[in-house]
Amino acid sequence: MEKLATAPATRGRPREFDVDEALAAALRVFWTKGYEAASLTDLTDAMGITRPSLYAAFGNKEALFLHALDLYEREKMAYVGAALDAPSARGVVRNMLAGAIANFTAEDECRGCMGVIASVACKAVEPSISTHVAARAESARLAIVARMQKAIDDGDFTVPVEADAITRYLSTVMQGLSIQAQNGATRAELEQVADAALAMWPSK
Repeated sequence: MEKLATAPATRGRPREFDVDEALAAALRVFWTKGYEAASLTDLTDAMGITRPSLYAAFGNKEALFLHALDLYEREKMAYVGAALDAPSARGVVRNMLAGAIANFTAEDECRGCMGVIASVACKAVEPSISTHVAARAESARLAIVARMQKAIDDGDFTVPVEADAITRYLSTVMQGLSIQAQNGATRAELEQVADAALAMWPSK
């Protein structure tokens, strides 16, 4: 992405900043604090820009947050789509849990899942934000439901299950891993939880 010129602090050449770097910094603020708790001062300080520059490049705080969610999904959630391509439901779950744990515990990154943080933190904020976050989560959920239904149709499960229910179980495990990561659980501890979930997973 090209560097955007912003309003100059003094007369002369305009100050420039890297939009990608600024957005990555904003993502970390939202990831750490959630939408409501992240103030404009928090954001501009982290991004190294002024408020007029933020507005000029990204629009308002809401638009910046949505851009940050887009970045998060592109860079941090790619493992979900790859996991859904696994040949079995167990493989899907194994890959999703492994990808989530790697994401939640990556060095020099924020702990936990921004999607979980956003879904919790955005319930009491602007309806447009909470609705948008909920829609993203529902889209991801439906993709997993569809994959679980295919596994059911293929005879992949060893006991009768419903695609929606088994997906909600998986989501509950992943949300729990996110919360534990935020609370300081180590990668090894999270992997133990994932192993336990896989041991009880009702498919071949």
